[in-house]
Amino acid sequence: MYVEPFGVEIWMNEWETKCELNLAETCVESLTIGELLHLAGKNDTDLSELLSMKMTYGAIEGSDRLRRAIAELYEQLTPQNVIVTHGTIGANMLVHKTLVSAGDHVVAVVPTYQQHYSIPSSIGADVQKLKLREEQGFLPDLDALRAMVRPDTQLIALNNPNNPTGALMAGETLEKIAEIARSVGAWVLCDEVYRGTDQEGDGMTASICDVYEKGISTAGMSKAYSLAGLRLGWIAGPHDVIEAVSVHRDYDTISVGMIDDHFAALALENRSKVLARSHAITRGNLAILDAWMATQPRLSWVKPRSGTTALVKYDLDMSSRDFCIALLRETGVMFTPGSALDMEGYVRVGYANTPSVLVEGLARVGEFLLRQA
Repeated sequence: MYVEPFGVEIWMNEWETKCELNLAETCVESLTIGELLHLAGKNDTDLSELLSMKMTYGAIEGSDRLRRAIAELYEQLTPQNVIVTHGTIGANMLVHKTLVSAGDHVVAVVPTYQQHYSIPSSIGADVQKLKLREEQGFLPDLDALRAMVRPDTQLIALNNPNNPTGALMAGETLEKIAEIARSVGAWVLCDEVYRGTDQEGDGMTASICDVYEKGISTAGMSKAYSLAGLRLGWIAGPHDVIEAVSVHRDYDTISVGMIDDHFAALALENRSKVLARSHAITRGNLAILDAWMATQPRLSWVKPRSGTTALVKYDLDMSSRDFCIALLRETGVMFTPGSALDMEGYVRVGYANTPSVLVEGLARVGEFLLRQA
């Protein structure tokens, strides 16, 4: 089976160990286990509870404790509507493999995480891309979506909050998308890995599985919860989908690690404290980035409303890859080229790391831009 090379992951693999200041990172500054224990009101002596943990496969679908904690992130779900996966990347792969067959019609927004159009294409689906446009705030054109869907549309793939733009679809928009999907009986997969990072309120936008009976949410511990090292994600949705996914999952997952399951449950049980930390970082850092953008005449953007990344347009006569390589070699600062996201002429900036890293990195980028002819 041929699948298109994964542009973002190839870029990250090539350069992230060679940079000094990584402003391509998409996770909120990662937690240590010690920091997680502190947020949960525990200390290192509590690690002793792991000593009696026998290293079996553990609960195949994810522990009851963890699935209960995940279900509490949604309004209408029970633990039986949840299955645990190897990261959100594993969740997305499983949903596409389960629901999409050769010849099916799939609509995917672009830009988004490349899985959502490359995997169904590799399966042999007819994939149409719904382009998100800057002049529309990188929100989907619902009239265009309505014109794209067909009686044989099997799946609509969304990403909310959006990577790389930081655009945010409100509940009302999701309900309208649900109406469009319902008109043809299509499933809606929404990659919600950045859910919890909204710039306002409690940070939690509506989930597709709470507004549509055929809505499926994927998410994980990497972005908003700062625990990418756990490699733990999940699928939340209708029980018949969870059962169908389980058939495919038996072939490539079996179960996730018991220690990963334990710490993910601990973090979600204390999610208000974990997310408060994430909000302090993302909201403070976006204010820094916003102030810096106002000083840069060669850059423009649609300011993110959520997530951890911004898509920035640049006014230079070079490709985005050449721009990012020159920037990295001259300054040590790493961005992600828009070409890796099917968005040439832009770069993706990750702003959710340590504030001092962001401030220093932006200062170097500003100096780099001043040197360009």
